[in-house]
Formats: sequence, structure tokens, C-alpha cells
Amino acid sequence: MNFDLNEEQKIWRKTVHEFVAKEVQPKAHEVDATSEFNWEATRKMGPLGLLGLNIPEAYGGSGVDAISAAIALEELGWGCGSTALAIAAHNGLGTTPLVLFGSESLKSKWLSLVSSGKNKLAALSLTEPGAGSDLQGGVVTKAVKEGNEWVINGAKMWCTNASIAEYIITLVRTDAKGGSRSLSQILVPTNTPGLRIGPAEKKMGLHGSPTHAVTYEDARVPLGNLVGEEGKGLQQTLSILDGGRIGIGAISIGLAQAAFERAVNYARERKAFGKPIADQQAIQWMLADAATEIELARTMLYKAAWLKEQGRNYNKEAAMAKMFATEMAERVCRNAIQIHGGYGYSSEYPVERIYRDARLMTIGEGTSEIQRLVIARHVLASE
Repeated sequence: MNFDLNEEQKIWRKTVHEFVAKEVQPKAHEVDATSEFNWEATRKMGPLGLLGLNIPEAYGGSGVDAISAAIALEELGWGCGSTALAIAAHNGLGTTPLVLFGSESLKSKWLSLVSSGKNKLAALSLTEPGAGSDLQGGVVTKAVKEGNEWVINGAKMWCTNASIAEYIITLVRTDAKGGSRSLSQILVPTNTPGLRIGPAEKKMGLHGSPTHAVTYEDARVPLGNLVGEEGKGLQQTLSILDGGRIGIGAISIGLAQAAFERAVNYARERKAFGKPIADQQAIQWMLADAATEIELARTMLYKAAWLKEQGRNYNKEAAMAKMFATEMAERVCRNAIQIHGGYGYSSEYPVERIYRDARLMTIGEGTSEIQRLVIARHVLASE
């Protein structure tokens, strides 16, 4: 396997990088300070293809390959963690269920709408107050059939993009008996009566990526809003999360790259004891470790994306890449602050924000502990 980018991927990286450098990175501090989503840049992402990374061209998307999708999210992460997370959740979680499992009518109605940049985005709601990692046993939000409608009741937490989404694909229990075949995914438009989106959560970082609690009180949607097969919601969700882990890993690499670049520049400019601190071995070792780990994480991520593109099983590789990239980003960002000294702790320097943004990545879309469980199962199952 050779992960050298082909010419099309190189051009894509350059195009996305230039866009992010112009439209996203300059507003990262403002987005963090005001907790306002960057709609101005997002509107311009539609024509560029960034809102339809996984959507076929027939439905208005760009349908890029899996490595190109990872490249785009890495570049967005390099520019602004908040914006990157919202776009990753839109692509990987909000649109992918429709692409993979949705009916023709759902695809035709919604995919071009949310990928154009003219409308709101997409969201997926899984987590509940009593169900984080344990989706199979913990989901209590239920949907029952009444006539030609689903009636949904329950509560969700930590729904990324809820307030900026056209619809929320919701994991619900459609069989009260329980078991692995008792969950389903249902598309719920955000203007549905009975759907209530709570205030944005106050978070440590990623302030410009809105996260909300969502409640459903007799929210009614057509039976045709079922995404995929009834009772296959858990299996569909787990499949979607594999791809989402590549996205989170890509954002983490972008965050680490941004912190690393700032640390290198600061080390060259800052003088102590009569010379640049870059001449100090302690600083050099931190930078060397960062450069090595970023490169390794990127290679691991490209391997997982390549396997996905080949249609092969990439569950283990996605878990490995997500775990390593997110933990690596936290180390790199921590050391970037250390290199900056006291200035690194100040919000006037970007490394403080980048560190706070990176902290979520070991938690969202499967904690590091869950990734280790996934990896261990594959290791122990191998002969």
C-alpha cells in the first residue's frame, strides 16, 4: 500500500488549504470567543464540495474518495476545530446514514438540500442521559407506529449541529422487547412539532460548534422517514461510527499540525539565555516527537481511509487511527503550550484554544477506552 497522494488529491489538498487559510483560520479566535458558528465560511463550502464529501454527485455532493475526505477534515481542523467538528458531524454522521441506508425518496429530498451551502446542515443524535457508549442497552427514546406515522418520545444529549441542522437522524427503540434488533434510525426534521432543541451547552472548547440536548414529545414523522431497515439501527450506527472515527482522527491531526507549526515558529523567535530557544535540546526533542507522531498518525489514518475506499473491513484500523491521532494531538498541543511558556496559557496565543479544542477528541465518537476495547477484540479474535 502506497499512501503517496495522487495528483488529484494533491490539488484537492492545496485547494482546501487555501480556502481554509482565507475563510476559516482568520476567524477561529472570534468563533471561539463569541461561540458563533461560522456560517459565512460554511455557505462557501457548498460549491467547493466540502458539505457533500460522502454524497454522490447525483444527489448534489462531491463524492470524493475516503482519503480526500480525510484531507479536507484535516485542513479544516488546522484552521478551526469548531468549524471542523461541525462539518465532520454533518458529513460523517448527518449525511452518511442517508447515503448508505436511506430510501431513494429520502436521498432525493434531503441530500442536495443540506450539501448546497444555501440551507442548514445535518445531524445525528445517539447519546442519552443514560446511554453513551452503551447504545444497545441504554437507549430509551422510543418510536411507535400510529397510522402512517412514527410517534417519538424521549431525550437525547450532546447532539452536535442540532440548532444548525435541517434534520436530526435519531436512534430510537422501535421494539420494546429490547435486544440488538430493537433499534432503528428515523429522520426527524428540526421543524417537527414536539421536537425541542435546548440551549447550547457550555463547553471547555469547540465553542463555535453548537452542541445541544434534544427532547421529543409526541414528535410525529411519516413512516417513510425510517432510515434503512427497522431494527437495524444499531448495526447501521456502528458502521457509521467507523467512518466518523476517521473524521475525528483527521481533525485531530489538523489541530496538532496547527499547534506544531506555531510552536516551531515561536521556538525560532523566542530568545532565552542569549539565543533562540530552538537551540535548546529540550525544545528540539518536543518538536521532534511532535513531527514524528503527526506523520505516523497521518499514515495510520490514510491506511484506514484506504481500506474504507477499497470496501474492506476497517473497523480495527479506524479505531487504532482515531485513538492514536486524538491522544497524539493532546500531547502535541500540550507541548506546544509548554514551548510557549506563560504565553501559551494566554488566550491571546492560538495554542491555548487549540489545546482546548483537541481535548474532546479522545471522548467524542467513542472514547479512547472504547477504541482499545475494539482493538483488543480484533487482536484476541485473530489466530
